[in-house]
Amino acid sequence: MLERVFKLAENRTTVRTEVIAGLTTFLTMAYIIFVNPDILSKAGMPRDAVFVATCLAAAIGTALMAFLANYPIALAPGMGLNAYFAFGVVLGMKISWQVALGCVFLSGLIFLLISVLPIREWIVNAIPRSLKMAIAAGIGLFLALIALKEAGIVVAHPATLVGHGKLTSLPVLLAAAGFVLIIALDHYKTPGAIIIGILAISAVSWMLPASGAKFAGVMSMPPSVAPVFLQMDIAGALGIGLVTVVFTFLLVDMFDNSGTLIGLVHRAGMLSKDGTVPRLDRALVADSSAAAIGAAIGTSTTTSYIESASGINAGGRTGLTALVVAILFLLALFFAPLAGSIPPFATAPALLYVACLMTKALVDVDWEDITESAPAVVTALAMPFTFSIAEGIGFGFIVYAAIKIATGRILDLHPAVGIIAVLFAIRFAL
Repeated sequence: MLERVFKLAENRTTVRTEVIAGLTTFLTMAYIIFVNPDILSKAGMPRDAVFVATCLAAAIGTALMAFLANYPIALAPGMGLNAYFAFGVVLGMKISWQVALGCVFLSGLIFLLISVLPIREWIVNAIPRSLKMAIAAGIGLFLALIALKEAGIVVAHPATLVGHGKLTSLPVLLAAAGFVLIIALDHYKTPGAIIIGILAISAVSWMLPASGAKFAGVMSMPPSVAPVFLQMDIAGALGIGLVTVVFTFLLVDMFDNSGTLIGLVHRAGMLSKDGTVPRLDRALVADSSAAAIGAAIGTSTTTSYIESASGINAGGRTGLTALVVAILFLLALFFAPLAGSIPPFATAPALLYVACLMTKALVDVDWEDITESAPAVVTALAMPFTFSIAEGIGFGFIVYAAIKIATGRILDLHPAVGIIAVLFAIRFAL
């Protein structure tokens, strides 16, 4: 049955290799079951219910990728998008988390629609590479600011806007130690470096009463998902003022997925001879469906994970790898007490580590062309400084269009980019 469904022989792999690859991928990305509830709980969502929603959304999305596209790629609530959901939309715009879930659901449906139409390729190909890279790096800088805030390293300051906290406090020292540990483990190619770092710092904090962290156990029956299940407010999300929010979720998810899929398929040596991604339409259908389903279950945008590269490096070549990851996420449902015991300063190092990985996208900006690099810098810096991914994207598109027109290079400006820039300008003006 496995041979018939996943075509193992055709992809020159075995069940044993796929299982090992699936375990490797899961260990690399399992940190999300601790980090996502922590972030979304800041938006007022019930932490235990979000934990269940995270595991279910990851399991369902990854299973869809396994059976629809037969790719060794796992999905889970995306880093960056969950931060935008909590800090940018709910806390920043004073919108209820139910309405925010409605925005995620609508963005997933729109993504699904354009994934089966030529619109997706038109939009993705229209956005200049410099802006795509800047968006990825900007989200990384946004995550870095949140990580430093959660660790207590960066605090609000009435005169300078931001300043440093008490650097000798126990949470700050533990967060710093966690970051160094994760980097060291990653340097030595240790599988599960992030989750090891989170659990190690948590264990130390549980033994130190001064940290304020408390251990609540390891395993139990899964909590109820009812407090967040089908709680999305679609009617509220259809409000004219939330078009930008839906568009931002859609845009980031679309760019993130296209880049992630291409990169992972290339690493697996599965690109077609003409450089195209086989079964890309099926993979995008799986991904967009997962985003909508995840919102219905009760979590922010579910997306493909670049951490799947670890499983690919371990030999994963088919959807069986993804199926193993999906099963492991279901088993993780029974570790709710452990997830609830993880203090914020233990997950902050993981956020900062992910931020470091995302920020390296700036390397691919064309720094020799100031009309490309300047909008990229504005885009990346605007996200953390305005504390909004949407604002950063908007500023980037407007600046890009304005610079191309001012320098007489209007032919470099794709109509889609110009339209998006005008829409953002109208939104800011109103």
